[in-house]
Amino acid sequence: MAEQREMPDALLLLAPGCPHCPAVLEGLSGLVKEGAIGRLEAVNIAVHPERAAALGVRGVPWCRVGDFELEGVQTPGDLHRWAELSGTPRGMPEYFLHLLKHGRRDKVEAMARREPRRLLALVMLLADESSMAVRLGIGAVLEEFQGDAIAEVMIPGLGELTRHADALTRADACHYLSLIGGERIVPYLKTCLADENAEVREIAAETLAEMGVR
Repeated sequence: MAEQREMPDALLLLAPGCPHCPAVLEGLSGLVKEGAIGRLEAVNIAVHPERAAALGVRGVPWCRVGDFELEGVQTPGDLHRWAELSGTPRGMPEYFLHLLKHGRRDKVEAMARREPRRLLALVMLLADESSMAVRLGIGAVLEEFQGDAIAEVMIPGLGELTRHADALTRADACHYLSLIGGERIVPYLKTCLADENAEVREIAAETLAEMGVR
């Protein structure tokens, strides 16, 4: 028997006079009635501005559904989708995809600093997502963490992707490993020296040369 998924809770920050807050409140309330979320906390930031300050929220409506922080207008369908994805293996990859597509790389980085294992979601994205914008976003995140041990959690997964059927994915995996650095990337890059794709071989060779590895 499959283990039942725990339903997420939700937090909504709203303010008087906000034209969109009532609709988001209604949407989240509907999810409580459906059982798609377990509990809803609604906070009027005119009364409790300290909650907004503590969360770094500058505009409303703002809500958190499980681990997902959502800014601005959200349709009932949007809210239901994030509630359904919360706590699932696809949840964080889909959320990071959403953030990268909306230019919110800073939020991806902040969430990874709080919990480095969330970076595994980027490995899953690389395996599934062909969008150049997303691939560039992943690279930019890793450039931000260059020289930081935070991203080392991604090494085994990226190492697996150096054997992916798609040459572009293999090349990206090699490049991302080079940004992470460290001795643990060496075996994967040495294997890539024999790759059938010239770009993959070149990235691996250049990285190993820069590391002084023969």
